[in-house]
Amino acid sequence: MPIYKKLVRDKIPQVIENSGLKFKTRILSEEEYKTEVTEKLTEELREYEETDNPKDAVEELADILELIHAAAELNGSSFEEVEEVRVKKAEKRGGFKERIFLIEVEDE
Repeated sequence: MPIYKKLVRDKIPQVIENSGLKFKTRILSEEEYKTEVTEKLTEELREYEETDNPKDAVEELADILELIHAAAELNGSSFEEVEEVRVKKAEKRGGFKERIFLIEVEDE
């Protein structure tokens, strides 16, 4: 039996059960959950970096977005609040659409 020891989406146990396989899960503590969300974000970002086509990239971005929802809740917030902060930062400092790459800044 393969051992995974990782955070999975809520319906994965049902998917495994429907396929007729046996499995073992447990519910994480709040602290463990926070750690695992961070680990999963890192994993999904790595998978995004390794994609070689737009379809797979969008799939990985969707996973990252789901984890951003979870991380927002873990921090007593909501995705909507995160989006508001993103918009305010974009208005104040801009986004990344112009692809500007900073090389250096002269010291005073």
